[in-house]
Amino acid sequence: GIQGIAEAYHQILPQIRLYRPTNFSSIINHVARFAAHLLQQGTAAQYFTLLIITDGDLDQTRQAIVNASNLPTSIIIVGVGEANF
Repeated sequence: GIQGIAEAYHQILPQIRLYRPTNFSSIINHVARFAAHLLQQGTAAQYFTLLIITDGDLDQTRQAIVNASNLPTSIIIVGVGEANF
């Protein structure tokens, strides 16, 4: 549940090294390939939800989001920090 997700996040956070520039296009494209493959097979009984938690700029990621917009995929972006989201 949500409590388990929050606990896992707090446990792993000290071990994560954040870096810039923020670019999520590779992970979006990865998920989009799964969704596109299932859609082409006509067996798209799965729906993908990608949650991105970021404190950075998403300019380079925008095209990957547009490309994935016609697939059985939702992309949820949660902005944290001082950036203008």
